[in-house]
Amino acid sequence: MEILGVDVGGSGIKGAPVDTETGELLAKRHRIKTPKPATPDAVAETVAKLAEHFEWSGVIGCGFPAAIQNGIARTASNIDDRWIGTNAAALFADATGCRVRVINDADAAGLAEMQFGAGQGHQGVVLLVTIGTGLGTALFTEGKLVPNVELGHIVLKGKDAERYASDAARKKKDLSWKKWGKRFNRYLRRLEDLIWPDLFILGGGASKRKKYKKYAHRIKVEANVTPAEFRNEAGIVGAALSAKPT
Repeated sequence: MEILGVDVGGSGIKGAPVDTETGELLAKRHRIKTPKPATPDAVAETVAKLAEHFEWSGVIGCGFPAAIQNGIARTASNIDDRWIGTNAAALFADATGCRVRVINDADAAGLAEMQFGAGQGHQGVVLLVTIGTGLGTALFTEGKLVPNVELGHIVLKGKDAERYASDAARKKKDLSWKKWGKRFNRYLRRLEDLIWPDLFILGGGASKRKKYKKYAHRIKVEANVTPAEFRNEAGIVGAALSAKPT
């Protein structure tokens, strides 16, 4: 089944039609800058432009940086606070004229990894961590998603974990990969105290293999750890999968 996957991020909104049976993009990914401020109406207009780019009239799956409950945004991470309480699914449906399913962005990336990537076939407890501007998490047990597990905001060293161990924190503090890796390992160990996963999958920009090699030796946890196999396409593919009829 072909579904348009859309990934709403703090800096860009990108999408492409996806073959949900194979996870392959059926057209070149298209990206539009996230409007500033990223208000509900402005983002909805941008999503509509993305759908128009592909002349899309079918189903749309959308990954969004918030906890999503029945289509409604309950939080707002790296996006305008006016999203809180907004029915994102209904807003995007009105803007595009399409049926839209909205899911947390980290959950979307996790779906892609579990279906086609590093978590494929894994039946234990899997925790995906996306490392970027923030820290996103997606929890799976026996291959099933536990939605909206927002563990990027736990308190670590007296701070929101994102401000301590995200890639943005590394850049802001101008930390070496070695020093940042020590911080990130402390974050993973804290997650183990809470969840005890069998496998960590690391996604986002800092999971690219060339970068991962620079701090992998600092990761000392009980669980197995592996970089994600999808990169920039994970959110798009997972968003499309989330909208696939069951």
